[in-house]
Amino acid sequence: MSDLREQLALIKRGAVEVLPEEELTAKLKKGRPLRVKAGFDPTAPDLHLGHTVLIQKMKQFQDLGHEVIFLIGDFTGMIGDPSGKSETRKQLTLEEVAKNAETYKEQIFKILDPRKTIIEFNHRWMEKMDAVSMIGLAAKSTVARMLEREDFKQRYQKQQSISIHEFLYPLIQGYDSVALKADVELGGTDQRFNLLMGREVQREYGQDAQVVLTMPLLEGLDGVQKMSKSLGNYIGINETADNIFGKVMSISDDLMWRFYELLSGKALSDIQMLQSQVGDGSRHPMDIKKILAAELVARFHGSAAADAARNYFETRFQKRVTPTEIHQRFSAPEPIWICRLLVDVLKFAKSTSEARRLIAQRAVKVDGKIINDDNFQFQHPPHNILEVGKNRIAQADKNP
Repeated sequence: MSDLREQLALIKRGAVEVLPEEELTAKLKKGRPLRVKAGFDPTAPDLHLGHTVLIQKMKQFQDLGHEVIFLIGDFTGMIGDPSGKSETRKQLTLEEVAKNAETYKEQIFKILDPRKTIIEFNHRWMEKMDAVSMIGLAAKSTVARMLEREDFKQRYQKQQSISIHEFLYPLIQGYDSVALKADVELGGTDQRFNLLMGREVQREYGQDAQVVLTMPLLEGLDGVQKMSKSLGNYIGINETADNIFGKVMSISDDLMWRFYELLSGKALSDIQMLQSQVGDGSRHPMDIKKILAAELVARFHGSAAADAARNYFETRFQKRVTPTEIHQRFSAPEPIWICRLLVDVLKFAKSTSEARRLIAQRAVKVDGKIINDDNFQFQHPPHNILEVGKNRIAQADKNP
């Protein structure tokens, strides 16, 4: 266990709130490993860098010698977290949740130490809860308390539907903390109500209340909206090394520092030194961004892939060198829809839905520029080279 002051500095790095901080200090002073919980609903199969803000914080707790619990909310996932939603979420099937949960287990160990990570599923205790116990849990809070939550309050005022099962979600998340005897729970700022509910529920069941630590919601590539697959502004941790490197290089210089603070393993003092070097003009922001991109690629794909991705980026986009290995040539005598070109002509995608997904992942480039519009029309000339990732490259022949 590290020095108390050092622990607090690392734990608070990037955090929005620690509630209450004096309780965290008291828990740390006991000198025993804390049980640190973070819950993830398996509502989608892939994680992106926004999710890893919490996972990186879990890694920091792990490095400090604390016990980290990665909770997969397979039971609550079938309810659907109502946080920030203006309407009731569609409930997932047990099969959908189970499939997504499996992929989570594979992805988190790119950051967390598998030997020191406890993976839990909340169906384990929730499926044992009978009707009497569930009613008892529901009695731990009130409708008035639930309507203090901003999204519920707005929906109620607008006379929009709120299902009873949505009120159960914060209570069940709170009961997870009871079942796991959590000392600390981590979550995004949008989870604040649910996390604080965990404190209340623990007290109701005679336990010491957990400390709540909220982390900011990481902005996506646009630098405005939070990172989200539905908005297409995300960097998936399962994306290719080239895609991750290229997407990180596309973020603004200001957003780069936000990524450094929340995602990098570098010490804050090292990051501050890099900021000073950029500020005094001794280092170019692009060079600093490459360091960040290489670190993130290495985390998910290894150092060799990071070196290759950096080399590819510099060759392709800085030196403007055309790829030497043109794997395929094709004829495009008139404008053709990009998805049709990918599926029917080049066979780079099996279906239009896969083609759209590749475009949403920013994996498709025309003449070195990322294509964001799935209605894009390819026409030669002026368009010439089409790339999907690093290994699928095609060049348009001269028109007949």
